[in-house]
Amino acid sequence: MAKQKKTPRPKAQTPKGFRDYFGIEVVERAAMLDAIARVYHHYGFDALDSSAVETVEALGKFLPDVDRPNAGVFAWQEDEGDKPGDWLALRYDLTAPLARVYAQHKDDLPTPYRRYAMGPVWRNEKPGPGRFRQFYQCDADTVGAPSVAADAEICAMLADCLETVGIARGDYVVRVNNRKVLNGVLEVMGLDDQGQRDAVLRTIDKFDKVGSDGVRQLLGKGRLDASGAYIDGVGLSDAQAEPVIAFLTSKGAGVAETLANLRAAVGGSAIGAEGVDELEEIAALVAAQGYGTERIDIDPSVVRGLGYYTGPVFEAELTFDILDEKGAKRQFGSVAGGGRYDDLVKRFTGQSVPATGISIGVDRLLAALRAKGQAQVAAPGPVVVTVMDRARMADYQAMVAELRQAGIRAEVYLGNPKNFGNQLKYADKRGSPVAIIEGADEQAAGVVQIKDLVLGAQIAASATLEEWKERPSQFEVPRADMIAKVREILDAHS
Repeated sequence: MAKQKKTPRPKAQTPKGFRDYFGIEVVERAAMLDAIARVYHHYGFDALDSSAVETVEALGKFLPDVDRPNAGVFAWQEDEGDKPGDWLALRYDLTAPLARVYAQHKDDLPTPYRRYAMGPVWRNEKPGPGRFRQFYQCDADTVGAPSVAADAEICAMLADCLETVGIARGDYVVRVNNRKVLNGVLEVMGLDDQGQRDAVLRTIDKFDKVGSDGVRQLLGKGRLDASGAYIDGVGLSDAQAEPVIAFLTSKGAGVAETLANLRAAVGGSAIGAEGVDELEEIAALVAAQGYGTERIDIDPSVVRGLGYYTGPVFEAELTFDILDEKGAKRQFGSVAGGGRYDDLVKRFTGQSVPATGISIGVDRLLAALRAKGQAQVAAPGPVVVTVMDRARMADYQAMVAELRQAGIRAEVYLGNPKNFGNQLKYADKRGSPVAIIEGADEQAAGVVQIKDLVLGAQIAASATLEEWKERPSQFEVPRADMIAKVREILDAHS
């Protein structure tokens, strides 16, 4: 009889592009989400928790590849027996689901509808350093408000969010641009071919990497990249390319100069002039609320997402320096982006519905706080009530309940109590500040032993025998004084 092969054990590892989060990481993220949610709520936005799964049809053109619905997203087709089922996908952002929610429930929702949403999203992309396939987004959007006052409010709220979570004023700037201005530039260039217009948009998106000279080369014949490879250009003449360069380099010494430069860049284009007017109005609105240009500024170099948005676009950039992996200084960069997207709901309703919003990259913002040394310090573990006698578990549970009722985080050791040393090792691994000991002798005498684990670790690390005698880390107190003594130790280490 052939020997039956054993089923191989599964590998205990996360899939590529995913990771696990422990302890302080989860606490940090929850605290940040809570802080941002308070700002959103303060501005009058309501919470929305939509489904993590959408139909591919609902995600529509915003899929990376609609002909292969499982490309770029995590998608699957439902099995409905003798006929093909619907294609479903994990949401890849929080904006596409909002469009579906608003179209589905618009008769029951107020207009404008102001909502915020927070949660994980999934993208089936190649993972890399710091790039994961599951990450958190933190969005706020206003649907049904055509006025750029809604865009100005989003910018102000974003600035408040950054300061609320700990980014100091002066360490960030919310930069604002407008897709309509770019449309005006394209109109002045006289580009009628949609393929050429798309190529120009893709080239503009590389501005922050290659600069104005690089963009000029890519709009023309092409350029050599850093690897030495030649990148073919769009094939425009210098005269055709000049309005793009004027647009990208129109940032002036102040808002008035920047707007004047933009008006020159769009020439006689009506849509371009409308975009400049909107930027001027946003600048006036945020200034009226007390937000200076050091916090919110008009900046035509904001080009990411211009292919997606229909009006104003925003980007929050952190301006302080950090050290990269090679020890060189560099600015931290963008942690949030957004803008106006008036065509998203139209896919469902057939009618244009104005919308504007922002998405904050929670993981990047947390990384920024860590880089600034402002990440949350790990909270102490629970007080551990040790078990000296299995038969007295009810007494120990009563003890831990008393601690919890006093507002003290606590737990009873629930492992094998046979080796007392292992109980203290467990408390150390948990980061516990205090262990409570009550054996038969202590119970008979009406006392408990309270061990200050933090002080004990400090003494063990450096103290002499004499110092150890002078600074005991274990105290015997009446059972009735247990709460007071524990609180005294916790306060001393807080």
